[in-house]
Amino acid sequence: MKVVIAPQAFKGGLSGLEAAAAIERGVLAALPGAETVKVPVADGGDGTLDALVTCTGGRMFTARVTGPLGEPIDAQWGAMGQGLESPAPCPARNGPKTAVIEMARASGLALVPPRRRDPRLTTTYGTGELIGEAIDRGYDKIIVGLGGSATNDGGVGMAQALGVRFLDSNGRDLPFGGASLVRLSRIDMSGLRMGLMGVTITAATDVVNPLCGPTGASAVYGPQKGASRRTVDSLDAALERFSRVVERSLGIDVKGVPRAGAAGGLGAGLIAFANARVESGVDLVCRVLGLSGFMKGADLVITGEGRADGSTAYDKAPVGVARVAKASGVETVVLVAGSLGRGYEELYRHGIDAVVPILNRPMSFEESLTRSRDLLAEATERTMRLLLAGSGLRTGGAA
Repeated sequence: MKVVIAPQAFKGGLSGLEAAAAIERGVLAALPGAETVKVPVADGGDGTLDALVTCTGGRMFTARVTGPLGEPIDAQWGAMGQGLESPAPCPARNGPKTAVIEMARASGLALVPPRRRDPRLTTTYGTGELIGEAIDRGYDKIIVGLGGSATNDGGVGMAQALGVRFLDSNGRDLPFGGASLVRLSRIDMSGLRMGLMGVTITAATDVVNPLCGPTGASAVYGPQKGASRRTVDSLDAALERFSRVVERSLGIDVKGVPRAGAAGGLGAGLIAFANARVESGVDLVCRVLGLSGFMKGADLVITGEGRADGSTAYDKAPVGVARVAKASGVETVVLVAGSLGRGYEELYRHGIDAVVPILNRPMSFEESLTRSRDLLAEATERTMRLLLAGSGLRTGGAA
């Protein structure tokens, strides 16, 4: 029996690589003769750097950049290696040098203490500095993961770091933060970093939100970044103005573009100032890793994530893995999850055949995190034994 193991990171617990190893342990405990293939994935958020760099034998770098509050921080970014040995074409092999940046490493919510969270003031400047460093090191293809942001500045900080000026009606540069965009009058592109012109940038995200409006960046994600109802309205108005000035100055409409609202509008900024393409994060990661090639001859696919609920159906990693599996002819896809939330049943309509929680008894969240490795392995073993019993297979050897 061939089992493809393709989980994403379990937030706050296991990396994608650690989760894959735990799942493999459970598979082999039930079926020692199984052929296992581990391909950790991500959807543009947490774990994207590890999935695309660590898992391809790439290289990590650390850079001193400007954090979301304007203070210096150290942020990691990476370069892809030669890729996993997939039979499918893998852009990591024999292609352009590819850098990978998680915007959350430089501009993420986790970098801001809860009491200081204020999307009116936070900036994506550090993300722009990471892009600049990748360009300086000669990378001509850059993947930017959009997730976990502390910001709502439309990617203006990122563009400022790359030489773009954002001016008010008096010709003064705007300060950091999304609130200042309400005063935006003119955009000066004359100082844009020349090296950017020869670089292909792709942004990866798991959301489809537009820049503005009731489903936009401010309304949907502003509150979790510290915005009050009144602040949400003012930030949305600021991004609305930003979109009008971008269209007037550059001839680019970013307001209604799907995914432009990702990471507080960083998606829109990358489109406008870096000519980036913004796409489904899990589809991009699966394509870059050559996941479809690993599916050939597979009898079972096991994916995983920290919490499975109704939102998982909306372009999250497990559903992306299931899409690839079903398109490759794999009949059975199992999702092993740290916990289940409302609406997880929706996943059965999106290629997931079974959803299995890892908890085996009532326990605190803290205990589940501490024991997540063993719980994941044990839940996988139970699942495998059920599948084997149902198919009439013996547990002593390969099918």
